[in-house]
Amino acid sequence: MAGHSHWAGIKHKKGKADKIRSKVFSKLSKEITVAAKSGSKDPSTNPRLRSAIQAAKTANMPKNNIERAINKSEVNKNLNYNSILYEGFGPEKIAIIIETLTDNKNRTVSNIRTIFQKFGGNLGEPGVDSHQFQQSGVIKIDKKKISDSEILELAINGGAEDCSSEGNYHQIITSKDNFYKVKIEIEKKVKEFVSTGIEWLPTNKIMLNKEKTESVLNFLEALENDDDVQHVYANLEINSTMKESAI
Repeated sequence: MAGHSHWAGIKHKKGKADKIRSKVFSKLSKEITVAAKSGSKDPSTNPRLRSAIQAAKTANMPKNNIERAINKSEVNKNLNYNSILYEGFGPEKIAIIIETLTDNKNRTVSNIRTIFQKFGGNLGEPGVDSHQFQQSGVIKIDKKKISDSEILELAINGGAEDCSSEGNYHQIITSKDNFYKVKIEIEKKVKEFVSTGIEWLPTNKIMLNKEKTESVLNFLEALENDDDVQHVYANLEINSTMKESAI
């Protein structure tokens, strides 16, 4: 899922798989519907829709679900989702940015504020911590799809800012303005992505001890479980030992 939290594997255990899948499909469907309403229903001429469909396919979302989400943009013409950004500080003063798609602003802000209060955080005013993040294009590709040298060459040709190959995937970072140019260059060789999109990347990360990290992860999971929340970004650095022990 585009923008899907890099810490998700730490908290999401096997017993929650079905519930998580349903939640992910719901969020992906909403993004597909909004993308289709915002432009052409043809993904080849609508970059946002193309990215949303690619993310859905990566998550193994059934083709019928994808088509139904696209058609929903025509059937429910009066249904409008608003993109609203929320900022605040969670447990241990971790900076948080939340992207939402909602048809009821009052419900969304009330739910998010309640989660912040429950975990001892504070929902702030716009701009309270966004200066600690930078919007960048992020493209992740399964390493089985292309070699390190090939993806590096494509990234350089497209004008990417960074390209790294760690773990199971390649990650390409671009400027926000250059994102689609780089993506188009990479699509010459690769058609399937782990995720693509514009993300809020922290300029400096904070590492906490295991107990405090778990507290923050519980908070992030609660935010992500809200139906109106699409993506959650935090300046939390996950300890390497916790990453290795994640399922």
